[in-house]
Amino acid sequence: MLLLFDTLGEILRTLWAHKLRSFLTMFGIAWGVGSLLLLVGLGEGFRSGNKRSFDEIGQDVMFVFPGRTPTVRGSQQSGRWYRLTYSDYLDLKKAPHIRAASPVLQREDIRSVSEYSSGNGMVMGVEPQLNGIRYLPIKQGRWLNVMDEAERRNVVVIGPEIVRTLFPGRPVVGSTILLNGHRFEVIGYLATVGRGDNISENSRLYIPYSTMTLYFPWRWGHDRNALSYINYQPRIRAEHEIAHAETRQIIARNHGFDPNDDDSFEEWDSVKSAEMVAKIFDAMDMFLGFVGLVTLTLGAIGVINIMLISVTERTREIGLRKAVGATYRSILFHFFLEGALLTLVSGTIGILAASGLTYLLRGMPSPTGFDPPRIVPASAAVALFSLSAAGIISGLYPARRAATLQPVEALRHE
Repeated sequence: MLLLFDTLGEILRTLWAHKLRSFLTMFGIAWGVGSLLLLVGLGEGFRSGNKRSFDEIGQDVMFVFPGRTPTVRGSQQSGRWYRLTYSDYLDLKKAPHIRAASPVLQREDIRSVSEYSSGNGMVMGVEPQLNGIRYLPIKQGRWLNVMDEAERRNVVVIGPEIVRTLFPGRPVVGSTILLNGHRFEVIGYLATVGRGDNISENSRLYIPYSTMTLYFPWRWGHDRNALSYINYQPRIRAEHEIAHAETRQIIARNHGFDPNDDDSFEEWDSVKSAEMVAKIFDAMDMFLGFVGLVTLTLGAIGVINIMLISVTERTREIGLRKAVGATYRSILFHFFLEGALLTLVSGTIGILAASGLTYLLRGMPSPTGFDPPRIVPASAAVALFSLSAAGIISGLYPARRAATLQPVEALRHE
């Protein structure tokens, strides 16, 4: 143990005697480790933010909207508009590869009034199963249920922005609001979804679909059963393309047009979008990883050069050590310990610097769909191990060659 402390003290004195060289070595290692961690961390932050955005929409959610059927296929200059109807929804939910579906009827021209304030929000008529399709976390109270729908109850679940507008600092659940003069009981309100300026999901009011058609139907011609859109889910995630094809077949059959005409459909498949974005982020991770690897390699080359020069310059010192009785093994252990100390301390500094920067970034507002970078432990371990190996091996190789020389030859070395 005493020998180890003596060796450490000697190493520290040597490093201090060559401050510039030691600093450049440590800077190269710290820069390589820190750069790799930040680059990989940025990619992971982008990926997790994107995944969170999709999760806040719902689980495997698919949308189909009203559309226009062109008279000439591929042309948007002529054609006819069609609206989705409740019959489309009933047929859709019977499809074998669709797990759940919900009609959605929404209007933005309905005024909401409480005893404290008034405002406008998007009123949506939905069936109870929507909260199993979309992400609608209840903060207090309850969601719509089957009896609310069956009995056309005047109940409403409101978003957090509506709570702030209509009930500033007041009790919410059990209170009453007026929607275009019709009295509704607030049975629950939702937790905040999203961040930043993306607050549209938080400014909605949900009432039973049957109640919506009673008070606020969306008339399309003489059809009171017109829908704004339909949300549905595939039976399993892997069958989203099959569910998508079944939906097209049903809507095209009900409205009399070709199901293979892409121009006739307005739809969005969140599963397909998530898969496409995941491929983009995989490519970005590869790019960032490559850039980080190049940075790591350049850092390793710098460390190797500096260690080679350091040991070469100290050949005479090695000869002197051998002349006073130092063994081959003790000389190698000395340089091994020096390389390990340099790389471990420098790598730790790089990790701490990257961690500190990511911590600061967490306190800053991030764009919608992006999370702050986060440290990936596996990347830290790979970076630290790689540079440590480079530093130790580059120090041991010339030290081994010098240690095999006769003391007289080593002392004669310039």
